[in-house]
Amino acid sequence: MTPEPSELQELVRELHQQAEPWQPAGMGTRLSWGPPIKGASATVSCRRLSGIVEYSPGDFTVTALAGSPLVELQAELAHHKQWLAVDWPWGSGSDGQASGSLGGLVARGLAGGLRQRYLGLRDQIIGLELIRSDGIRARAGGKVVKNVAGYDLMRLMTGSWGALGLISSLTLRTMPEPPQRRGLLLNGPLEALGQLAAWLLGSSLSPERIDWWRPPLLQGDETGLLISLASINAHTLDEQICCIAAKAAPLLISAQALEPAELASLVGQSQGAETEASDWLLRLAVRPRLATTLLSDPSLTGLPVVLGAGSGLGLSWATASALPTYKVEALRRHCQQGGGYLTVLRQPTSTKLPAWLDAPSRPMIEAIKRQFDPKQQLSRGRLPGVEPPRS
Repeated sequence: MTPEPSELQELVRELHQQAEPWQPAGMGTRLSWGPPIKGASATVSCRRLSGIVEYSPGDFTVTALAGSPLVELQAELAHHKQWLAVDWPWGSGSDGQASGSLGGLVARGLAGGLRQRYLGLRDQIIGLELIRSDGIRARAGGKVVKNVAGYDLMRLMTGSWGALGLISSLTLRTMPEPPQRRGLLLNGPLEALGQLAAWLLGSSLSPERIDWWRPPLLQGDETGLLISLASINAHTLDEQICCIAAKAAPLLISAQALEPAELASLVGQSQGAETEASDWLLRLAVRPRLATTLLSDPSLTGLPVVLGAGSGLGLSWATASALPTYKVEALRRHCQQGGGYLTVLRQPTSTKLPAWLDAPSRPMIEAIKRQFDPKQQLSRGRLPGVEPPRS
């Protein structure tokens, strides 16, 4: 169902009165990600809930409706030399045309490598408006950066996968576009790269991203570090590149400087922009200090990987023939032993692995769900931190 904005709230009220199950959606580009919806369920799309409500370039804030295409919002901000400091979602294409909606990005809550410098998506939300499962509108936060009222609710909705409410509008902080951007691709022994990554994370340098990076279609199993640097001054970037290269040389690590176009191409590869459709898409999470152990796991051999050196969060993807199910299960155990988790965002139709397992805080998560959605209408079987029921 794709209602007009004026009809949306009344539609939700009717679904609540009838106790009909339904799931919120944006443009529907990634509805297949995560666990399948349990039973028959209507899909309520915010596709027509699109556009910028208020934009204040001087205050570096923008309020937009949740159905706004992310690529269009970024293009509008670019007119004022600003941007939302977020990565394109995996599979967006090299130009971001398949990036989906702003609300969908927040509902999934999957921040990429840019969180190294700009923090995660939930940290960039200043305010939001949502429609509860009973059709009542609720607001949190405000329109200025210093206003932090309702901060916890905004974090709660980020990564909720549509299980707590329908996000209708968002206010986010924008950033000035860096006039200068360059990159580095570092290759060498895995242990030496780990030492360099630890030094970078503790240094006074502030790269946009420090990603463990193994590109798709790579011959062999070589892993490198992909670093993005941004500044208002080209000389400053040259100094940082020289500093990192000098630190890398004694560790037998080669450093390849990247111009903006080269850097964008490699980042695009890490976001699935230049790869064929994959059956598997996995969200990996470990403690950052254990990243090298994960990358050397035999189950990841030959697979593309991008993993934030500072966060320990990343993605890997593969075809069904390249990644048997038992290897995914082994990877999940490895991540759990490393204090993390593995989320199955996509999988072959022949497999039935749970997208995620129970979190230690499951009782609290279920209590929150009951408060927001007492009739259990929203996105049944898709509550993060609660293992989906097996079919």
